[in-house]
Amino acid sequence: MAYYPEPVARLIEALQKLPGIGPKTAQRLTFFLLKRPPEEATALSEAIARVKAQIVNCSVCFNVTEEDPCRICTDPARDPKSLCVVEEPNDLLAIERTGQYRGRYHVLLGALSPLDGIGPEDLRVRELLARLETQAVDEVILATNPNVEGEATAIYLAKLLRPLVGHVTRIARGLPVGGDLEYADEVTLGKSLEGRKEMG
Repeated sequence: MAYYPEPVARLIEALQKLPGIGPKTAQRLTFFLLKRPPEEATALSEAIARVKAQIVNCSVCFNVTEEDPCRICTDPARDPKSLCVVEEPNDLLAIERTGQYRGRYHVLLGALSPLDGIGPEDLRVRELLARLETQAVDEVILATNPNVEGEATAIYLAKLLRPLVGHVTRIARGLPVGGDLEYADEVTLGKSLEGRKEMG
């Protein structure tokens, strides 16, 4: 990137470190920002600085929050007997958007991935077990992603949790609403057949 001025090259390089941003997208974003008024760039940099300065992980569930413990953990309307385990804070947000779940959460901050050197000690598994020792929970819902790492994490956790909790369940997997069978992969279609329910 010797043909770019040094500040431009540095911004392109910094943007490439973001997930899903390759060299071309980083260049496009950089030149987009160069065209915008200075106050927009300042607002963006201030927003990034504020999120880094003000956001922490909840000491109870490990979701991202401004206040510790977070609003979900302190909400008396939430069912403390139900605990939903997710990989990342954005997974928690996806479940919240459904409006279907009113229990509490535990965020692992990752998934088991031996190829990437991520083992149980790198996740918030110890903290999950400690919560279950001090908190009466009837059901733990394993809502890890339906990929190899998520499945491995769910199987590992299920073995650990069965002796501690009455019910350990896994979110259902299968075809998305509005999807066509011909476009579904074999694993998804197989899981949807396994998870079939009686029609009433």
